[in-house]
Amino acid sequence: MTRLFNDPSAFADEALEGFTAAHQRWVRPVTGGVVRAAGTPAGQVAVVIGGGSGHYPAFTGLVGRGLAHGAAAGNVFASPSAQQIRSVARAAHGGAGVLLMYGNYAGDVLHFGQAAERLAGDGIDARTFAVTDDISSASPEEPAKRRGIAGDLPVFKAAAAAAERGADLDEVLRVAGHANARTRSFGIAFSGCTLPGADEPLFTVPEGRMAVGLGIHGEPGIGEEALPTADEAAELLVTSLLKEIPEGVDGPGGQRAAVILNGLGSVKYEELFVVYRRVAALLADAGVEIVDPEVGELVTSFDMAGISLTLTWLDDELEELWRAPADTPAHRKGAFTGPEPEAEPAAGAAGETILLADDDETVPEASEESRRAAGIALAALTAVATTVDTHVEELGRIDAVAGDGDHGIGMQRGSTAARRAALTAHDLGAGAGTLLTRAADAWADKAGGTSGALWGTILRAVGTALGDQDKPTADSVAHGVSAASAGVQRLGGAEVGDKTMVDVLVPFADTLAELVAAGTPLTDSWDRAARAAEAAAAATADLLPRKGRARPHAEKSLGTPDAGAHSLALITRAVHGVLLNHH
Repeated sequence: MTRLFNDPSAFADEALEGFTAAHQRWVRPVTGGVVRAAGTPAGQVAVVIGGGSGHYPAFTGLVGRGLAHGAAAGNVFASPSAQQIRSVARAAHGGAGVLLMYGNYAGDVLHFGQAAERLAGDGIDARTFAVTDDISSASPEEPAKRRGIAGDLPVFKAAAAAAERGADLDEVLRVAGHANARTRSFGIAFSGCTLPGADEPLFTVPEGRMAVGLGIHGEPGIGEEALPTADEAAELLVTSLLKEIPEGVDGPGGQRAAVILNGLGSVKYEELFVVYRRVAALLADAGVEIVDPEVGELVTSFDMAGISLTLTWLDDELEELWRAPADTPAHRKGAFTGPEPEAEPAAGAAGETILLADDDETVPEASEESRRAAGIALAALTAVATTVDTHVEELGRIDAVAGDGDHGIGMQRGSTAARRAALTAHDLGAGAGTLLTRAADAWADKAGGTSGALWGTILRAVGTALGDQDKPTADSVAHGVSAASAGVQRLGGAEVGDKTMVDVLVPFADTLAELVAAGTPLTDSWDRAARAAEAAAAATADLLPRKGRARPHAEKSLGTPDAGAHSLALITRAVHGVLLNHH
């Protein structure tokens, strides 16, 4: 378990602070993560990677010459927010565009996509790319649904090495796609990981058994088998990967592969070497030439006891990129000839840190009616934070059945930050619209992950509908909730029946809109809509997930409601209590 920490909620920030202090030769801190200490050479495409904390050396440990130009670091097992990614990307930009790279998880897809849109608004050409190497997380027929695990490294490195050689943004993106298409990974675990401050691991494995096909966020495996010997583990990993040869590779005989045997957190290096000796022999027997293998911790999951094997099937281009020099805190290879080219000054930076947040000391002018409504909105956000605090462990337990168990923690971080931002805005005299949009940004920024992006969307939609001038009405509230429902569906891509918060948000929004349109007072309309939300949340227990991290473990979730749906239902009821008090 993770033993050394102070305040668990500050763990990721403090770890990043210590990392940058220890590796000043390679990196410097900026808001949201780190960039190369020497900056990005002028005219070079910047490769910016990122994801949740808890996976070191991914992602910050891979920043340096020959690899990433910057890394955005989210909270523990939560994607960085769009604001954090944008900040890092602006600091890393060298004038030739930015490629944002990450593992294929819903929260990362949402936040990196939003960041790319905001960077475009800043005049920076930004593209996104998700790594999809984990063969256990989806079938070969659905490669876009696969997760990114230890295959991140060879894909990131190929793209970054191409950028280092002067390739333009289109070419760097092509190389990333080519490397990803030829990369496959598979993992096993013997015990789950325990987050800072938690008493129990996110999942457990029975004594004498192992989980097969696990994720790197504490997601349980897709199955269990008897605990193997080192050689049996090697045979399972190699056999599984050789069953799926990428298109364009003519079978394993006579082929070359970059090989990574990755420790997930608590498997000792000596154990990895015992396994690797058999991996190397099996690949040699299959006619595979191993090129510059890596054995060690490359993408971890705190203290998870497990390993994964990655094969990147090389051609001449990919072999050259894989062998290219790299100099980062956690991954070094070869040597560079000559000094690094002169760097471009970081965009928008006056000092070491780039700050992009709104000025919290001023707020737009607001009407007296809107300021009074802002007080009610603050009370509602306080009730939301209190409700989440009360149910945080329950939400984590529900999420851990088939997901990574961090929903409660993420909701707690987000709701607490939103309440704090709302209180600051209220004290400055903000109207309801500004208060809610400030709270939306704070929730998305501090929570990260899918829920952070979606709750940021919800609060922003309601805030936009209310504005700062008009007196809020039942119609404007209902319009805002309907806009929130549409925005969440558009952003997350989920539909009713996918076993997500959408299964609750849609009936809640539709019921509220219908009743308000019929002339029912807001408090009564909200009460009946909350009942519909509660019934819909309970009904998700009978659904199988078709989206998110729970999807690969669909059967395990049957009989348990969706954590995001359940938390939303709890929140709708808490807000109803506030409306009653202000009726």
